Amino acid sequence: MAITLTDSAAKHVQNFLSKRGKGVGLRLGVRTSGCSGMAYKLEFADETGVDDLHFVSGGVTVLVDPKSLPYLDGMELDYTREGLNEGFKFNNPNVKDECGCGESFKV
Repeated sequence: MAITLTDSAAKHVQNFLSKRGKGVGLRLGVRTSGCSGMAYKLEFADETGVDDLHFVSGGVTVLVDPKSLPYLDGMELDYTREGLNEGFKFNNPNVKDECGCGESFKV
């Protein structure tokens, strides 16, 4: 089981944590939401939880709660810029369908 970051995503997270001056890594998870059923949660983590699973990719620690891992296993997190838009892109092989607005997904 693994979650990876592209070089671009790892660099963005490292730069943000450096500017922020604190944090142990990136926390990823899922929650029920949207028209397709699930949505991603992404936040910078200041501490690890007792149940957190730890992955290291590109020098960044990625924390995932055990309930979210089956939905995220094998996912690659990218950071892209397209024109004036930039942000994280979730390349998740478990996704079977996404809503039209791109905010939620189904596995």
